[in-house]
Amino acid sequence: MTTSESSRYVRLHVELVLEVGEAEALADAALERVESDESMQEDERTHARSAVREDSAEALAYLVDPFDLVSDVPGVDLAQASWSCEQVDHDPDAQEWDGDEEDEHA
Repeated sequence: MTTSESSRYVRLHVELVLEVGEAEALADAALERVESDESMQEDERTHARSAVREDSAEALAYLVDPFDLVSDVPGVDLAQASWSCEQVDHDPDAQEWDGDEEDEHA
């Protein structure tokens, strides 16, 4: 791949910390998504039902779609995406994490 070919691709790093105030509402929304996914195999659906009831991070992962972040951005097509969610300890008053700080890989 030449430099001009590879320069068409941009990696966008986004890190979010979300506070889940209504875990039941989140799980209910994720269950709706799981039930409406026509491409999901039944064994995968069974696992997903259990996962979204037990873990808010799993529920969120079923609801967040990277395509939604860029689908309305003119001039770009999503070439590849991956994402994950995990429970984290977070102190909103701590100065350890600065959302304005540039990523060292940028």
